Amino acid sequence: MDRLILGIESSCDETAAAVVKNGREVLSNVINTQIDLHKKYGGVVPEIASRKHIDNICAVVEEALAAAGVTLNDIDAVAVTYGPGLVGALLVGVSFAKAYAYAAGKPLVPVHHIKGHISANFIAHKELEPPFVCLVASGGHSHIVLAEDYTKFKILARTRDDAAGEAFDKIARVLGLGYPGGPLIDKLAREGNSDAVKFPRVRIDKDSLDFSFSGVKTAVINYLHKQEQLGIEINKADVAASFQAAVTDALVEHTVEAALGAASKIITIAGGVAANSQLRSKMTDTAAKYGISVLYPPPVLCTDNAAMIACAGYYSFIKGDFAELDLNAVPYLSIED
Repeated sequence: MDRLILGIESSCDETAAAVVKNGREVLSNVINTQIDLHKKYGGVVPEIASRKHIDNICAVVEEALAAAGVTLNDIDAVAVTYGPGLVGALLVGVSFAKAYAYAAGKPLVPVHHIKGHISANFIAHKELEPPFVCLVASGGHSHIVLAEDYTKFKILARTRDDAAGEAFDKIARVLGLGYPGGPLIDKLAREGNSDAVKFPRVRIDKDSLDFSFSGVKTAVINYLHKQEQLGIEINKADVAASFQAAVTDALVEHTVEAALGAASKIITIAGGVAANSQLRSKMTDTAAKYGISVLYPPPVLCTDNAAMIACAGYYSFIKGDFAELDLNAVPYLSIED
């Protein structure tokens, strides 16, 4: 029997809704982004994001249902991101989903945001099945995760400080490129020399695969300040390329090592940084040396979206993992919870 899941996502600055059939077939995927609104501030302002979610969510959900050619009565369950994320933003989606599920008499399915990102690969690659290793890299998260099953995940490594995407945004800001930083750094880096400046690749210790990106971020800022004090013109493309190489080298090295340790022949990449062209090519080339395949979603499924939430929700739905109407937003939530 076909199952239709309505997914709702509002963890940061995208108000999104989608209808997905049987976890893998996207019937609609509507995303209302607030990027232009937050650009002037150089990043997401939580209070503004929450208010815009309130303005947008009704229309976005209605558009998703209409685009899928279904009504709420056709939906089997409502899946919603309940954490981690910005608490005010999460509360909008959770509150709406609870009301919608209650009014329609449908099950409410709680979805972990990172599990949603990982699940984007199930949509993009219909043949993909667990177990596999996944690198989740975004503005808020940098995790290496072992997907043991569709709903069971184990953290193999994580960042000790900044997320990779946060570092991209910060360096783009100090270079005067704008927001969001990831795509802008990626574009500019293609014109630069990645060997021009040697920025650090931090390894916490030999027994840990955890990341640390605060050091490379500080190294770039110190380099820029020193060049400015010496009156030396800064080649922004070289700085972008060298910084990007340092971050992607660490992401690739640790992830491939994790896959080898887990005896996984598949690596997937998820999250906003998964759209980075150098990360994709470097991960693919490095993993191939060990007979490991690399999969990643299209860009629209890398950034926050509701199709990935509906997909993850489907697998929770078929296991009967439902929430009561006292479900609350949880801004800090481990993927192993």
